[in-house]
This record gives sequence, C-alpha cells and structure tokens, in this order.
Amino acid sequence: TQALSEDGSCRAVVNAAAVRRALDGGEPLATNTSADCQARARLPMPMIATLAREAAGLVTRTAPGWWLWPVRRVRLVDGATVTLSDTPQNQATYPQPASQKAGLGFPIARLVALVCLATGAVLNAALGPCAGKGSDEQSLLRELFDSLQSGEILLGDAFYATYFLLCELVRGGVDGLFEQHGARKRSTDFRLGERLGARDHLIVLSKPKKRPDWMSPEEYAQAPATLTVRECQAGGKIMVTTLLCPKATPKSMLKVLYRQRWHVELDLRNLKTTLGMEHLRCKTPAMALKEVWVYLLAYNLIRLLMAQAALVADQIPRQLSFKHVVQMWGCVLQCGGTHDSVCIHALLVLMAQPRVGRRAGRIEPRALKRRLKSDPLLTKPRKIAQEEVREHGHPKKQR
Repeated sequence: TQALSEDGSCRAVVNAAAVRRALDGGEPLATNTSADCQARARLPMPMIATLAREAAGLVTRTAPGWWLWPVRRVRLVDGATVTLSDTPQNQATYPQPASQKAGLGFPIARLVALVCLATGAVLNAALGPCAGKGSDEQSLLRELFDSLQSGEILLGDAFYATYFLLCELVRGGVDGLFEQHGARKRSTDFRLGERLGARDHLIVLSKPKKRPDWMSPEEYAQAPATLTVRECQAGGKIMVTTLLCPKATPKSMLKVLYRQRWHVELDLRNLKTTLGMEHLRCKTPAMALKEVWVYLLAYNLIRLLMAQAALVADQIPRQLSFKHVVQMWGCVLQCGGTHDSVCIHALLVLMAQPRVGRRAGRIEPRALKRRLKSDPLLTKPRKIAQEEVREHGHPKKQR
C-alpha cells in the first residue's frame, strides 16, 4: 500500500494503521514510525524480488494467444534513471554526476527493465550506478538474459543494436529488433548485401577487432567471426533485426512492431511518475534496492488486475488505463477490501470501463504550459547556506 499511495511516506502508513485500529475500537497505536522502519529493514530483499517476478509470470502465463504479436511473445527493454536520498552510503554506491558540485546533487542510479509487450508486466530488472565500468544499459541487460526464453522477440532502441548483443540473442534463440545505431546508420548502404526489397537487405557483419572492456578474452574468442542481420528502412527509421525472412516478417510488419516499443517508455513513466519511484527515499543502497523491488511488486500487481479486467471485458490490457486502476484499487483498500466474487467481478468491470486512446504517431512538444514557481536553486551546500542566512538574513527577492 505504501508504494501505491500518493503520499508514499512511512508516516502515512503508520497513521492509516492507527486510524483503522481506533475505528475498530482497539487500543490506540503509537504513531512513531520507528517500528515500521525496523520491520521494513527485516524484510528479505530476495523474497520481495521473487514475489515481483512471480507476479509478472502469473500475468504473462494467463495471456491468451490473441494478445500476442503474431503468436510470439515480445519483450521490451529500456533504461531509466532514479535519484536517491543524499546520504554518504548512497553516494558511495551510486555517485552523483561529476558535473554537480559536492553537496548540491543527489545520488543517481540506472535501472534497466524487461517488460512484456502484451501485458505491460515487468519481468525482471537490474539496478546499477550511472557511471563507471559496467554501468551502461547493455551491461545491466546482460544480467537479465536468464529471463529471456527461446522463441521470444526483444524490442529496444538504438542503444542495443550492437554486434555482441545480437550474437548473444541469436545464441539463446531470441530474435531482436532495434533501431540502427547512429554511427552505423550513417554508413548503411542498401546497395550492398542480399537485396530483399526496397531499402531492405541482408548484410554480413564482421566481429569488431577491438575487444570491449567488459568482455573477457575467452568470451571474445567464442563470439562468431561474422553475423548475418537484416537492415531495412521504414517510417523514417533504419532498423536492424535477426528476423531474416521477408515473407514471414515483411518490412511493413516490422514497422508496426517497432512502433510498439514506445509502450516501454510509458511503462517506465507509470513506475516513476504515477507510482512515484522517480526518487527513492531510503537512506542506504540495500534499502533503496529493496524499495525498487517493492515498487515493481506493486506495479505488477496492478498489471495483474488490468489483465483480469481485460479478460472480463474482452479487451487487451494496453487499452486500459494504469492510473485509473491504481486509483480504483486505492479506493478498494480504503474501504477495507473484499473477498466476495460478485463484488470482485463488478470491480473488474469498473476497471475496464475507460479506454486509452489509440494515438499512434502522436507528436507533442516536450514543454510545460503551466509556469512553475521561480524559486532560486541551491548553489552551495545547505549547511553553508544556513550559516549565511543566520549571518546576513535571507536575500531580497530578485525582480
């Protein structure tokens, strides 16, 4: 409930428990948050992560065939960043950007998530620092390879269209579809290779001569010397894929599929903005990682409700509103919940009522209309700023 509440604080959880106890006529509870924080610290992180993954598996296993893209399961991958509380422990594990002065920034972590296209459930995730060796999105994705199964399709942006990643996918029986990397996009020549159609060809890539820093010499030696991939241009984008057959997967089909990649951006937005995971409140890296998995568990439970509601309404989960279901489930919890099957069915019908508009190709400016308050930014550590206020008072408002 804490991850699903708008407040999200320990105080709100303790207050809610105290109010319920008082309304039930029980002995008054203390509203101190110490016991709640100690109880959270005792929760084993592996248990929470397992529950989150099991919830995602439950969602995906119940998905009927008509939810899937041409009967194949498609997985989305993308990365995002989250900030953490500014403590020495968090700074040591997840350093703030080097461009920020000491005392003026927040620790920042990189999150890579593997998402089911059909249901929106987060199948697995990896968290790491934003800078340093092994902190890039591909390194974090390699930690999640065990969550990919043979026959699936991995869909991602241009960060993932690299030789060694494509080789690993092919070795695992997984197909990939990515936008072509910017450096290679400029040198793509559709006159080369085996022509499949207009701006559509097969090309043989050679193994890079330089071994990446993250790769051991043994792994580099085991990588194939060449790899056949397909490049095609559609919708203004050059895509690279291991789906080589133009009859089974024509270019028009790849174009439609790649446009579905945008769903993962919205899914991460739901995690960070709708649920509030953009800033982690915990003071230590271990508790921050636990907090991430609690958010993922709450997110997947909402996706489970959406899948059940979609089945009741004969719709697909992507047509339902994530925010609407979160709000409705919050109301259910406030009312004490229910175990009555008739009431649960009625709730699922209500959850499936609003439909998310199909706005493919929608273009909006990345700008805000509402003007925010023009509060000055902190340009020096808070303790120094406090001393200056004590000595000289608050500065006059700038006009």
